[in-house]
Amino acid sequence: MTTASPVAQETDTDMNDNGQPQSGVTTSWRNAPTRTITAGGVDYAYRDLGPKAGVPVIFLVHLAGTLDNWDPRVVDGIAAKHRVIAFDNRGVGASTGKTPDSIQAMAKDAVTFIRALGFDQVDLHGFSMGGMIAQVIAEDEPELVRKLILTGTGPAGGKGIKEVVWVAQLDTLRGLLSRQDPKQFLFFTRTANGKRAGKEFLARLQERTVDRDTPISIKSYFAQLRACYGWGKEEPHDLSHVRQPVLLVNGDHDRMLPTPNTLDMARRLPNNELVIYPDAGHAGIFQFHEQFVEKALEFLAK
Repeated sequence: MTTASPVAQETDTDMNDNGQPQSGVTTSWRNAPTRTITAGGVDYAYRDLGPKAGVPVIFLVHLAGTLDNWDPRVVDGIAAKHRVIAFDNRGVGASTGKTPDSIQAMAKDAVTFIRALGFDQVDLHGFSMGGMIAQVIAEDEPELVRKLILTGTGPAGGKGIKEVVWVAQLDTLRGLLSRQDPKQFLFFTRTANGKRAGKEFLARLQERTVDRDTPISIKSYFAQLRACYGWGKEEPHDLSHVRQPVLLVNGDHDRMLPTPNTLDMARRLPNNELVIYPDAGHAGIFQFHEQFVEKALEFLAK
């Protein structure tokens, strides 16, 4: 693992399939080096790829997710036109510190990380729990955020959001009993299309074979569950205060953060575009990754 300062991180060294540094290769999610930067007493692990000019897109990951849980097709697709930076929040994966048990604290950590890299303005892509974090950042630090992409997520106090704890536990048990990855149940529908998309997605997550991230600990996972439960119990936020352009995306059968929450956000956000994918669950953006990347690039370019 290499260490970067806000200046040194501007220069990338790619890796070959054996994990050895090499130059002259366009960085992809499969071989983007994992770096660290220290801020607020925390060593944040992150990966940085794509062109260095323009406003970067910060990826905020889902419940229990680490760097290795991002679909390479989504990351590489957006990084073809924009700088993409994904990171492990405090206490997760290869980042140090204690995992917060509130979305607000996670948002503060994300801002600390973004500021440490020297950015005055960013675009945010928040998936699931990451979308909750992105909403708080947009509310608390409006000058920092240019545009928001919120996928598979929901608003504070949204219908059924506090039930994510029980849905996650149930499908984790289903995965153990059937010897399948729980994401097959949590992220995708149980239709033929959904089952096939889930298997393809899980296979893509294994494409990176070197310098893989550390799985989330049980302690950190339960802290995140408490944070999501707390988000679901909050009083609804006034989303009219979010003035940035927002792209809202979900599948039409999201079990984790029910799809009606995405529709509710579309009614309450003053400047948004809405995309709902058919026969798709929580991870509609991964099932329809080609369509999502095309739409996201169009949105970011406006």
